[in-house]
Amino acid sequence: MRVGLLGLGRIGAFHAMTLAAHPRVDELVVADEDGERAAEVAAGLGEKAGVGDPFEAEALVVATPTATHAGLLLRACAAGIPVFCEKPAASDVDDTVRVLEAAKQSGTVVHIGFQRRFDAGYAEARRALRAGEIGRLHRVHLITADPRPPAAGYIATSGGIYRDCHIHDFDILRWVTGREAVGVYATGANRGEAFFAEAGDVDNSAALVTMDDGTLVTLQGSRYNGAGYDVRMELAGTLRTQAVGLDPRAPLTSAEGLQPGGEPWPDFATRFAAAYVAELGAFLAAARGEIDSPCTVEDALAALYVAEAADLSLRQRRAVRVAEVVR
Repeated sequence: MRVGLLGLGRIGAFHAMTLAAHPRVDELVVADEDGERAAEVAAGLGEKAGVGDPFEAEALVVATPTATHAGLLLRACAAGIPVFCEKPAASDVDDTVRVLEAAKQSGTVVHIGFQRRFDAGYAEARRALRAGEIGRLHRVHLITADPRPPAAGYIATSGGIYRDCHIHDFDILRWVTGREAVGVYATGANRGEAFFAEAGDVDNSAALVTMDDGTLVTLQGSRYNGAGYDVRMELAGTLRTQAVGLDPRAPLTSAEGLQPGGEPWPDFATRFAAAYVAELGAFLAAARGEIDSPCTVEDALAALYVAEAADLSLRQRRAVRVAEVVR
């Protein structure tokens, strides 16, 4: 299978290595706006890889900046090329809806990259909940905390912590529980560098989400979790509480001495390395028509709606119903 890859930044370079090593990829065509970087990455991947036009491949992987996603997805749909795109599908709701309509009309496979769906822990939590082992779900807690903030330039164009970071939490919440969010009350604080406030963003976040069955969800986030990369989910039901991410590398210290003993996770790429590999494998299977897209544009839009509601709540300091932002 001939696969094209657009964008060779941090996650793009990781995807390049994954694709080059995949047994179903016979040829990998890479491209980046920095031609020298594209040539360097291709040279390091062996005979399978080369620089060229990814749109001439049988399947396409997009790992370019967010502002380019909608245009590239629309082009892929028009050409009928199965396409994987890192989240989000587009910078805003209107463009996401345009991509959704194009995907439906063309029948093109479009897979949006929410890698937590391919993590073994989240998959097990989903299975346990659906099997009734947790009992009737009453509460969910989510946390996503980075050990250090992104660059100031990234924050200025990221769309804010709820769209950029917590959209992963909103997607995995839907996927694990099978329910939809109906209301959000979100807040935030600036405890670090001034560039967050200057960009109209916050560096620490908290939210209360209400699901359509009445389940209460609490959410916390930070760009300054000095102990390491911390991503967890807790599902509290009538039979037991199940935790995801409470592993030996969780960056936690217990006052009672019961603490993980491994080296804390340093970043998202390390924590979810296996999930990223599984995710691209699933996309290749979908591109070959063996399975349906495991994470559609509809899924991406649903998560974006919750993020939009959270961002609106943060700015207007009020509870927001998700229906208020639905187009």
